[in-house]
Amino acid sequence: MTGELSAMPPTSSHLDYLKDLFSPFGAITIRKMFGGAGVYCDGMIFAICDSTDTAVWFKVDDVTRAEFKAAGLSPFTFEFENGKTGTMSYYTVPEEIYDDHDALSHWTELALAAARRAKKPRKKAKKKTAKKNKKKSAKK
Repeated sequence: MTGELSAMPPTSSHLDYLKDLFSPFGAITIRKMFGGAGVYCDGMIFAICDSTDTAVWFKVDDVTRAEFKAAGLSPFTFEFENGKTGTMSYYTVPEEIYDDHDALSHWTELALAAARRAKKPRKKAKKKTAKKNKKKSAKK
């Protein structure tokens, strides 16, 4: 399945369902974006969904992508205005996650691990230098 986020956001009931589904893994929040929504666990985006209320994609990286491919899952793709196709680091979720707790745990943990590896450390705020303080006191 390819991804195509429409102008219509996912329904509130679907987003509530996803919150409940993934709640055993941490604090789940959802942010609507680009006609779809990002699914976050403890502040890290690990899944996206579209407005069909059926399509969900898990985050992948070089460590996990092969397992998603081996399971026959498809990447999220989209078409640029110039007709070229792009992909994102998200793959469709296997249908069994909705019925099988072990499958849900396995695939969600893969997505969360990819999200952790992708999370960039925050830059520390720069400390004021002594030079700035000297310039300020010289102007007085």
